Amino acid sequence: MDVIYWLIPLSIAILILAIAIFFWAVKSGQFQDLDSPAVDILLDDDSNLISKEHKKSPQ
Repeated sequence: MDVIYWLIPLSIAILILAIAIFFWAVKSGQFQDLDSPAVDILLDDDSNLISKEHKKSPQ
């Protein structure tokens, strides 16, 4: 039963830390642009990759 006296303050401290990290992430702009990373893969230019592979293969 004594362990609960340690677990309750520990869980509150972890909760406060998680909230502080969340607000830091919001303040630093981590959630500003959520759509661009998902679209970047579709707009990736493969011409550099093709030219590098073509140069490697001896013909």
